[in-house]
Amino acid sequence: MAIVKSTVKETTSSYEQVRQRDFSRIVADLSNPDAAKRRRAAMVLAPFSDAASHLVEHLGREEDAGVRETILMSLTRIGSPEVIAALVECLRLDDPRRRNEAIEAMQRLPDAVAPIMSWLLKDRDPDIRIFAVNVLESLRHKDVEQWLITVAENDENVNVCAAAADLLSETGTEKAIATLERLKARFPGEPYIAFAVELALKRIQGSRT
Repeated sequence: MAIVKSTVKETTSSYEQVRQRDFSRIVADLSNPDAAKRRRAAMVLAPFSDAASHLVEHLGREEDAGVRETILMSLTRIGSPEVIAALVECLRLDDPRRRNEAIEAMQRLPDAVAPIMSWLLKDRDPDIRIFAVNVLESLRHKDVEQWLITVAENDENVNVCAAAADLLSETGTEKAIATLERLKARFPGEPYIAFAVELALKRIQGSRT
Protein backbone atom coordinates (compact mmCIF):
# COMPACT_ATOMS: atom_id res chain seq x y z
CA MET A 1 0.00 0.00 0.00
CA ALA A 2 2.82 2.34 0.88
CA ILE A 3 4.46 1.63 -2.46
CA VAL A 4 1.27 2.58 -4.34
CA LYS A 5 0.98 5.79 -2.34
CA SER A 6 4.57 6.70 -3.18
CA THR A 7 3.99 5.98 -6.86
CA VAL A 8 0.91 8.21 -6.92
CA LYS A 9 2.86 11.00 -5.25
CA GLU A 10 5.72 10.65 -7.73
CA THR A 11 3.30 10.57 -10.66
CA THR A 12 1.55 13.73 -9.41
CA SER A 13 4.88 15.47 -8.95
CA SER A 14 5.96 14.46 -12.44
CA TYR A 15 2.66 15.70 -13.90
CA GLU A 16 3.06 19.07 -12.19
CA GLN A 17 6.58 19.42 -13.54
CA VAL A 18 5.40 18.68 -17.08
CA ARG A 19 2.45 21.03 -16.67
CA GLN A 20 4.65 23.86 -15.40
CA ARG A 21 7.13 23.33 -18.24
CA ASP A 22 4.33 23.40 -20.83
CA PHE A 23 2.71 26.40 -19.17
CA SER A 24 5.99 28.34 -19.22
CA ARG A 25 6.53 27.45 -22.87
CA ILE A 26 3.04 28.64 -23.82
CA VAL A 27 3.49 31.88 -21.89
CA ALA A 28 6.77 32.44 -23.70
CA ASP A 29 4.92 32.10 -27.01
CA LEU A 30 2.95 35.24 -26.13
CA SER A 31 6.13 37.08 -27.14
CA ASN A 32 6.72 35.07 -30.30
CA PRO A 33 7.35 37.22 -33.41
CA ASP A 34 4.72 35.14 -35.23
CA ALA A 35 1.27 36.62 -34.56
CA ALA A 36 -0.38 33.25 -35.24
CA LYS A 37 1.67 31.63 -32.48
CA ARG A 38 0.89 34.47 -30.09
CA ARG A 39 -2.80 34.08 -30.84
CA ARG A 40 -2.69 30.32 -30.30
CA ALA A 41 -0.84 30.80 -27.00
CA ALA A 42 -3.47 33.26 -25.82
CA MET A 43 -6.22 30.81 -26.74
CA VAL A 44 -4.55 27.82 -25.04
CA LEU A 45 -4.05 29.80 -21.81
CA ALA A 46 -7.77 30.51 -21.40
CA PRO A 47 -8.46 27.64 -18.94
CA PHE A 48 -5.62 28.65 -16.61
CA SER A 49 -6.51 31.24 -13.97
CA ASP A 50 -2.82 31.76 -13.19
CA ALA A 51 -2.33 32.96 -16.78
CA ALA A 52 -4.24 36.20 -16.09
CA SER A 53 -1.20 38.28 -15.16
CA HIS A 54 0.69 37.14 -18.27
CA LEU A 55 -2.26 37.83 -20.57
CA VAL A 56 -2.82 41.26 -19.01
CA GLU A 57 0.86 42.12 -19.43
CA HIS A 58 0.85 41.21 -23.11
CA LEU A 59 -2.49 42.89 -23.79
CA GLY A 60 -0.90 46.23 -23.00
CA ARG A 61 1.73 45.91 -25.71
CA GLU A 62 0.08 43.70 -28.33
CA GLU A 63 -0.37 45.50 -31.66
CA ASP A 64 -2.11 42.77 -33.64
CA ALA A 65 -5.90 43.17 -33.44
CA GLY A 66 -6.57 39.44 -33.81
CA VAL A 67 -4.20 38.54 -31.02
CA ARG A 68 -5.67 41.23 -28.76
CA GLU A 69 -9.15 39.87 -29.44
CA THR A 70 -8.04 36.36 -28.43
CA ILE A 71 -6.31 37.68 -25.30
CA LEU A 72 -9.50 39.50 -24.32
CA MET A 73 -11.59 36.39 -24.91
CA SER A 74 -9.26 34.36 -22.69
CA LEU A 75 -9.32 37.06 -20.02
CA THR A 76 -13.11 37.12 -20.01
CA ARG A 77 -13.13 33.35 -19.61
CA ILE A 78 -10.86 33.70 -16.56
CA GLY A 79 -12.88 36.66 -15.24
CA SER A 80 -10.87 37.15 -12.04
CA PRO A 81 -10.64 40.42 -10.04
CA GLU A 82 -7.18 40.89 -11.56
CA VAL A 83 -8.73 40.75 -15.03
CA ILE A 84 -11.42 43.29 -14.13
CA ALA A 85 -8.82 45.65 -12.67
CA ALA A 86 -6.78 45.43 -15.88
CA LEU A 87 -9.82 46.14 -18.05
CA VAL A 88 -10.65 49.20 -15.94
CA GLU A 89 -7.12 50.49 -16.49
CA CYS A 90 -7.66 50.04 -20.24
CA LEU A 91 -10.56 52.49 -19.96
CA ARG A 92 -8.01 55.13 -18.94
CA LEU A 93 -5.89 54.71 -22.08
CA ASP A 94 -5.79 57.36 -24.81
CA ASP A 95 -6.31 54.73 -27.52
CA PRO A 96 -10.08 54.57 -28.27
CA ARG A 97 -9.67 51.17 -29.93
CA ARG A 98 -8.30 49.63 -26.74
CA ARG A 99 -10.94 51.36 -24.63
CA ASN A 100 -13.71 49.94 -26.80
CA GLU A 101 -12.18 46.47 -26.58
CA ALA A 102 -12.14 46.75 -22.79
CA ILE A 103 -15.77 47.91 -22.73
CA GLU A 104 -16.83 44.96 -24.88
CA ALA A 105 -14.91 42.55 -22.66
CA MET A 106 -16.48 43.97 -19.49
CA GLN A 107 -19.94 43.66 -21.02
CA ARG A 108 -19.37 39.90 -21.18
CA LEU A 109 -18.67 39.71 -17.44
CA PRO A 110 -21.80 41.01 -15.65
CA ASP A 111 -21.27 39.11 -12.41
CA ALA A 112 -17.59 40.03 -12.18
CA VAL A 113 -18.17 43.69 -13.11
CA ALA A 114 -21.17 44.24 -10.84
CA PRO A 115 -19.19 44.59 -7.57
CA ILE A 116 -17.13 47.49 -8.98
CA MET A 117 -19.82 49.27 -11.00
CA SER A 118 -21.02 51.55 -8.20
CA TRP A 119 -17.59 53.07 -7.60
CA LEU A 120 -16.70 53.08 -11.30
CA LEU A 121 -19.77 55.26 -11.89
CA LYS A 122 -18.40 57.62 -9.23
CA ASP A 123 -14.88 57.86 -10.67
CA ARG A 124 -13.40 61.34 -10.47
CA ASP A 125 -12.89 61.35 -14.24
CA PRO A 126 -16.20 62.03 -16.05
CA ASP A 127 -14.91 60.22 -19.15
CA ILE A 128 -14.50 57.04 -17.07
CA ARG A 129 -18.05 57.49 -15.79
CA ILE A 130 -19.29 57.75 -19.38
CA PHE A 131 -17.35 54.61 -20.31
CA ALA A 132 -18.94 52.88 -17.33
CA VAL A 133 -22.37 53.83 -18.66
CA ASN A 134 -21.28 52.41 -22.02
CA VAL A 135 -20.43 49.14 -20.27
CA LEU A 136 -23.99 49.04 -18.95
CA GLU A 137 -25.38 49.24 -22.49
CA SER A 138 -25.02 45.50 -23.04
CA LEU A 139 -24.43 44.34 -19.47
CA ARG A 140 -27.03 41.70 -18.67
CA HIS A 141 -27.52 42.45 -14.98
CA LYS A 142 -30.63 43.10 -12.91
CA ASP A 143 -29.23 46.36 -11.46
CA VAL A 144 -28.55 48.17 -14.74
CA GLU A 145 -31.60 50.41 -14.49
CA GLN A 146 -30.91 51.29 -10.86
CA TRP A 147 -27.31 52.20 -11.63
CA LEU A 148 -28.50 54.50 -14.41
CA ILE A 149 -31.12 56.07 -12.15
CA THR A 150 -28.45 56.76 -9.54
CA VAL A 151 -26.28 58.46 -12.16
CA ALA A 152 -29.18 60.56 -13.46
CA GLU A 153 -30.10 61.61 -9.91
CA ASN A 154 -26.63 62.48 -8.63
CA ASP A 155 -23.99 63.09 -11.30
CA GLU A 156 -23.16 66.76 -11.85
CA ASN A 157 -21.65 66.30 -15.31
CA VAL A 158 -24.09 66.98 -18.12
CA ASN A 159 -22.40 64.57 -20.53
CA VAL A 160 -22.51 61.70 -18.05
CA CYS A 161 -26.18 62.37 -17.37
CA ALA A 162 -26.92 62.58 -21.08
CA ALA A 163 -25.31 59.15 -21.58
CA ALA A 164 -27.45 57.76 -18.75
CA ALA A 165 -30.62 59.29 -20.22
CA ASP A 166 -29.81 57.85 -23.64
CA LEU A 167 -29.49 54.38 -22.19
CA LEU A 168 -32.61 54.75 -20.04
CA SER A 169 -34.52 55.36 -23.28
CA GLU A 170 -33.61 51.77 -24.19
CA THR A 171 -33.66 50.04 -20.82
CA GLY A 172 -35.79 52.23 -18.55
CA THR A 173 -39.14 51.31 -17.03
CA GLU A 174 -41.78 53.29 -15.14
CA LYS A 175 -39.35 53.26 -12.23
CA ALA A 176 -37.17 55.79 -14.11
CA ILE A 177 -39.88 58.31 -15.02
CA ALA A 178 -39.63 60.56 -11.96
CA THR A 179 -35.82 60.53 -12.17
CA LEU A 180 -35.89 61.57 -15.82
CA GLU A 181 -38.26 64.43 -15.09
CA ARG A 182 -35.99 65.65 -12.28
CA LEU A 183 -32.98 65.33 -14.57
CA LYS A 184 -34.56 67.69 -17.09
CA ALA A 185 -35.21 70.19 -14.29
CA ARG A 186 -31.61 69.92 -13.05
CA PHE A 187 -30.23 71.00 -16.45
CA PRO A 188 -32.84 73.49 -17.75
CA GLY A 189 -30.47 75.14 -20.22
CA GLU A 190 -29.23 71.95 -21.87
CA PRO A 191 -31.17 71.15 -25.05
CA TYR A 192 -29.68 67.67 -25.45
CA ILE A 193 -30.74 66.68 -21.93
CA ALA A 194 -34.26 67.86 -22.78
CA PHE A 195 -34.21 65.85 -26.02
CA ALA A 196 -32.81 62.69 -24.38
CA VAL A 197 -35.27 62.88 -21.49
CA GLU A 198 -38.28 63.43 -23.77
CA LEU A 199 -37.23 60.52 -25.95
CA ALA A 200 -36.79 58.24 -22.93
CA LEU A 201 -40.14 59.26 -21.46
CA LYS A 202 -41.89 58.77 -24.79
CA ARG A 203 -40.47 55.27 -25.18
CA ILE A 204 -41.18 54.24 -21.59
CA GLN A 205 -44.70 55.61 -21.58
CA GLY A 206 -45.32 54.26 -25.07
CA SER A 207 -44.38 50.78 -23.92
CA ARG A 208 -47.26 50.89 -21.43
CA THR A 209 -49.91 51.33 -24.13
